[in-house]
Amino acid sequence: MAQRGTLGVAVVGTGKMGADHVRRIQEVTSGARVSAVVDVDAERAKAVAARVDGCTAYTDPAAAMAAADVDAVLIASPGPAHEAALLTAIEHGLPVLCEKPLTPDAASALRVLDTERKLGRRLVQVGFMRRYDAEYLRLKTLLETGQLGRPLMLHNRHRNVASAPDWRSEMLINDSVVHEMDVTRWLLDQEITAVTVLRPRPSANAPDALQDPQFVVFETDGGAVVDVEIFVNCGFGYQVQAEVVCERGTARIGDGHAMVTNMAGRWGGTIAQDFVERFADAYDRELQTWVDATRAGEVVGPSVWDGYAVAAVCEAGVRSLEEGGRVEVELVERPKLYG
Repeated sequence: MAQRGTLGVAVVGTGKMGADHVRRIQEVTSGARVSAVVDVDAERAKAVAARVDGCTAYTDPAAAMAAADVDAVLIASPGPAHEAALLTAIEHGLPVLCEKPLTPDAASALRVLDTERKLGRRLVQVGFMRRYDAEYLRLKTLLETGQLGRPLMLHNRHRNVASAPDWRSEMLINDSVVHEMDVTRWLLDQEITAVTVLRPRPSANAPDALQDPQFVVFETDGGAVVDVEIFVNCGFGYQVQAEVVCERGTARIGDGHAMVTNMAGRWGGTIAQDFVERFADAYDRELQTWVDATRAGEVVGPSVWDGYAVAAVCEAGVRSLEEGGRVEVELVERPKLYG
């Protein structure tokens, strides 16, 4: 298919993530411009639109998607609003980059999957940005060479400085460990079949009633075992690390030692303080890849199936957290559309 001209993108949701994507499209990404922004807060939408030449503010996603200057949609609104926006975009035949979660639960994700499947072609890419991180890409490439042999175990650590005051225990699964769920499936090319959540003694730094940290174990259909330490009130920085243990060797990423200093009798470096800083390059690469593919009439990257599968794993994880024990993941048969 011939490449389109400059892509007119409607950004749905102008909070922290949406506003950052507006900036990214205008200042970093080539081949696209923000032609519309949408937010239920009309004043916030107008304020964001005012900073972009030729951008129109809307409060209704459907109205923005019907505009003549909108060629594609980026969804960065809260998760509960995703399903309606996705179904509208598919109805209009518009390519979509949807921030995670695809939808907040497996049932609604399955409705989006069925709608896209009936269309007969992919339109939606899910924003699992770690797949675009340079370190994760190197690890994926190494595993694909087979040099290390089959992966047996994958160890993950995911730490945040502090959680927001309104965080609940299940949000550690749905909003944080969700990333490890996707990278596990992607790195190992295996589905997660069961989840067990263990509850260590809560940190004194965690808000009352928040189970933090948690230790999460995945089993996969390829026989691998995966663990995730999730600790969202560690106090010192934002860390994402992964180590894969294979038959003939191991590989680790996320040590954050791009630069180590030695001075005044000490050695050390710096630790990122949030995900925007740590994964800035990944977000840039993800968005440019989406724009390039969309202009070429293609859809690449994480699919609706990936979003649905992760939603199902999240549900199993929350059940294990609340009820205890091992919980199996229930998935429908994978449609041919998704390979």
